[in-house]
Amino acid sequence: MPTVEKRLNIKALRSALEKTGMNASALAEKLEVSREAVSKWLSGETFPRPDKLLRLGSIVDLAFGELIVREEANAPVIAFRKTRGSKTTDDHVTLAREMGRLLKELVPFLPFTTLTLPPFLKAPAVDYDYIQDVVKNVRQEIGVDADGVVDFRRLIRTFRELQTVLIPVFWGSKNRHENAIHVYLPDSKTTWVYLNLDTNVHDFLFWMSHELGHSLSPDLSGNIAEDFADAFAGALLFPRVLAERAYKGIGKQRIGVQINRIKRYAENMMISPLNVYTQINAYAESVGQPKLSLNKDIHPATTKFNQAFPNLSEVFFDRASPKPEVYIDRIGNEFETPFFEVLRLFLRETGRGPGFVQTVLDYGALDAKAIHSELI
Repeated sequence: MPTVEKRLNIKALRSALEKTGMNASALAEKLEVSREAVSKWLSGETFPRPDKLLRLGSIVDLAFGELIVREEANAPVIAFRKTRGSKTTDDHVTLAREMGRLLKELVPFLPFTTLTLPPFLKAPAVDYDYIQDVVKNVRQEIGVDADGVVDFRRLIRTFRELQTVLIPVFWGSKNRHENAIHVYLPDSKTTWVYLNLDTNVHDFLFWMSHELGHSLSPDLSGNIAEDFADAFAGALLFPRVLAERAYKGIGKQRIGVQINRIKRYAENMMISPLNVYTQINAYAESVGQPKLSLNKDIHPATTKFNQAFPNLSEVFFDRASPKPEVYIDRIGNEFETPFFEVLRLFLRETGRGPGFVQTVLDYGALDAKAIHSELI
């Protein structure tokens, strides 16, 4: 069972104190403790003893469940790369964290050294110039010219160097909340990334780059983490030198011409027209120039553009649902990931059943059973 830590719900406690009209001194007097003790509780520095905790709840009229927040120590840190328009619910987070807890059991079987950690960004920020400096360095490190294409293979090798474990899965192209999940395990400082193969090839590079942004900034969480990862991905795939060139070349053309030239850039760089458009306008804003006004046209143009290209699952596999042995071997080779070999070692040593595979991959029972049989 995961270790659970308790802390005061300071926000709820302060709100309750305001409603009752009490300050820290008045509360300290009622509880027969020093004002300093109450101040430490309100700052999160210390936690009340059980007898004081019960009286505190009674005085401010808060039930135990309202006064206390339970937190799992070293809980998996989850980040979703969501499908457009979807919302993250408690059920999504609960499932992803349960997957993360199972990944913890695989950590001892990883082939990585424990003597050194991969490099992370010291102070990641969502600032245009900062992002451009970061992607310039990343492009140099992976051997891509300033205006070159960041291809699939180079991204995979970068993940491998960062010791990020890729987990390519078939989650379908519809009715899924997420198209990628990033899981960071603080206690082992390991990173695991689920990638949905049922994704258009021109979106897949962006999603991979987004996850790379997370891998480079594991300490970020919440909206700032998603904003940073999105900004990083867009800039990595279509950096300032290209955005400037595109802006100057198409800025004064008719809308139809602008859309067509954006699509040409997208096809050459293996990304979506929306990605190109977003980076052009980010550049324009950074230099104080008018943005392109294509918001009503770029989304339908992107949808139509993507329809002309296959999903990655169709590129890798002739069948929509390949046999387990084909899936396992091909994924290991194409993505240079140790995941299935690690899972194989774990299952053979522990004797865990198909239920483990079903949960850790979020697959149906039949698919999980078939993969389990192949691995053991």
